[in-house]
Amino acid sequence: MLELRHRGGCPGPGEAVAPPPREGEAAGGDHETESTSDKETDIDDRYGDLDSRIDSDIPEIPPSSDRTPEILKKALSGLSSRWKNWWIRGILTLTMISLFFLIIYMGSFMLMLLVLGIQVKCFHEIITIGYRVYHSYDLPWFRTLSWYFLLCVNYFFYGETVADYFATFVQREEQLQFLIRYHRFISFALYLAGFCMFVLSLVKKHCRLQFYMFAWTHVTLLIIVTQSHLVIQSLFEGMIWFLLPISSVICNDITAYLFGFFFGRTPLIKLSPKKTWEGFIGGFFSTVVFGFVAAYVLSKYQYFVCPVEYRSDVNSFVTECEPSELFQLRNYSLPPFLKAVLRQERVSLYPFQIHSIALSTFASLIGPFGGFFASGFKRAFKIKDFANTIPGHGGIMDRFDCQYLMATFVHVYIASFIRGPNPSKVLQQLLVLQPEHQLNIYKTLKIHLIEKGILQPALKV
Repeated sequence: MLELRHRGGCPGPGEAVAPPPREGEAAGGDHETESTSDKETDIDDRYGDLDSRIDSDIPEIPPSSDRTPEILKKALSGLSSRWKNWWIRGILTLTMISLFFLIIYMGSFMLMLLVLGIQVKCFHEIITIGYRVYHSYDLPWFRTLSWYFLLCVNYFFYGETVADYFATFVQREEQLQFLIRYHRFISFALYLAGFCMFVLSLVKKHCRLQFYMFAWTHVTLLIIVTQSHLVIQSLFEGMIWFLLPISSVICNDITAYLFGFFFGRTPLIKLSPKKTWEGFIGGFFSTVVFGFVAAYVLSKYQYFVCPVEYRSDVNSFVTECEPSELFQLRNYSLPPFLKAVLRQERVSLYPFQIHSIALSTFASLIGPFGGFFASGFKRAFKIKDFANTIPGHGGIMDRFDCQYLMATFVHVYIASFIRGPNPSKVLQQLLVLQPEHQLNIYKTLKIHLIEKGILQPALKV
């Protein structure tokens, strides 16, 4: 480890960095030319040695304690470990799904709090791994700065959300008007303070490791906080854009596990040895069917399809609207091969059901790569799970590793194929303008509507 520390230190003031040997020169000054293959072999050997040294320096993290309730342990004591784990996972999965339904019933604000809570717990699990791996170095301010940066990033994103969707509420509060007006400057100043604290905390012998952990924190923020912000943005478009993608990932996770458990024979990827082709393919078809049916059911209710809006007069979130064309039944002509199978020429569908196929396909084919990424991460740090929060499942991050890719896809999909101008959001932005600006917009809009023939020009007396 001493060698790694010495190599990882930052050059101090006045310290010279030795230049690399010139091409064709050996370290001892020998000018004999080495062959290209020898150079490549030497480079591979050196990087291989460095990788092996770094890998050997990663301490073994003790396995997490078993947090399975005693009542379950006694009830399943007679089963093999394979079936015991199957029942524990099944019972806890049904419990989590039931709690999720309860939170959906409690409304969109509780769903936002749920997303925030999951975000904080996932961040904690990843940062804790970094702290356990590098705690022997006693890096100054690592955890303090990590949580500080989390606070700064959340302040920025949630401030943007308040400015976009709570304009009428902000307009009534003078203190909030100041915070919103200078929100981005305040956010930047807060981040800059953390950046300066990090620079002041640099220690020569741990300099490289401190930069490793600085990057660790920022990549974690990018993966966790940014994606959770996108989830909340999708929720404001309508609860259906929140529920269907998340439930599709959950469905794929469950059905892929079931197909793999009962029929799995062919390994899928080395990073995750328990994943099988049978589970992957079975999960895909099950998820597409589930998404198509769930889209049909959810599209019937305003509670799920209407954009989530904050109403200042009732001081709460409401989901009331005239459903858009996306959630109104239309007749579609079937292709010839389906006409022969179904024995009918036309079928009534919600247009959103067609979009659900794209969402479900991504959730089942691309979403699992988030899990593979997490498996590679855990293998690199010699851990089985991110934490032991949920018996049989591991940590919160173990259950939501696929959701973060899905969050980005849904946001991009809505922006590319669905979203048009939001009248409610435009109106909220108009209400916070100065009166003279509002009057100018009114005159311009009136002239535009008259030119289009929607309004009649005023008669001159």
